[in-house]
Amino acid sequence: MDYKKVKTETTAVTRHKEKFYEQTGNIYETVVVLSKRANQIAQELKQELDKKISEFASANDNLEEVFENREQIEIAKYYERLPKPTLLAIHEFLNGEIYIRNPHKEKALDF
Repeated sequence: MDYKKVKTETTAVTRHKEKFYEQTGNIYETVVVLSKRANQIAQELKQELDKKISEFASANDNLEEVFENREQIEIAKYYERLPKPTLLAIHEFLNGEIYIRNPHKEKALDF
């Protein structure tokens, strides 16, 4: 998913708690779903950022040769302005974009 195109809040917003347990029936289960999805999003964003930053890595890092790379700074600022992974996970959850499966609730058929 392209997280750069998602139009969501960049700060915490007061929300109706009823919407958080409509899909799962349990607010605690919703918190687990949101935390796992936020971790997935954070890992994806980190991998993408690391890939872009690695282009600027030099073979010999020397304290005397440390200089500011404007492109690297702009990339870092861009990722800092993106909505936090938790807010993206909440946005996906409230819009029904997350598939939720709880193996403990599924009944096993014994033959």
